[in-house]
Amino acid sequence: MPAALSLLTLALALQVAPGTPASPTKAALEYVDARKLADADEAGVTGSAHAAMVAVQRKLLDAGVLECALGKPQKDFTAFTLVMQLDADGRVQQTWRQGSSPLAICLQRYLRDKTMFVPPKAPFMTALEVSFTK
Repeated sequence: MPAALSLLTLALALQVAPGTPASPTKAALEYVDARKLADADEAGVTGSAHAAMVAVQRKLLDAGVLECALGKPQKDFTAFTLVMQLDADGRVQQTWRQGSSPLAICLQRYLRDKTMFVPPKAPFMTALEVSFTK
């Protein structure tokens, strides 16, 4: 009986181990789903908090563009969107990208582990839409 109990205990421990997701893993989240979550999370930020969020996004985007494009002629100016998942400290934990221009790919890499703003909840999803025609 002790061996059977140990196997049962191990099986239960594996089911409730810290860090074990109860829902699909982050990798299973597709861009479309991440974008919907970002739209919903951002809709909950209003007033001066929204203005501060946009200002930080703009500053980070400007710095990323300098890093990725300064001195590197760009030929692909197609629009793209980057979605980021922030932790409680505002650090980018995961990214999703729609668009495959060299600038989009570079900015996605640039954003990894950057700190944006302290979000109202964690995880918090936010998006950067980049268009060269609007």
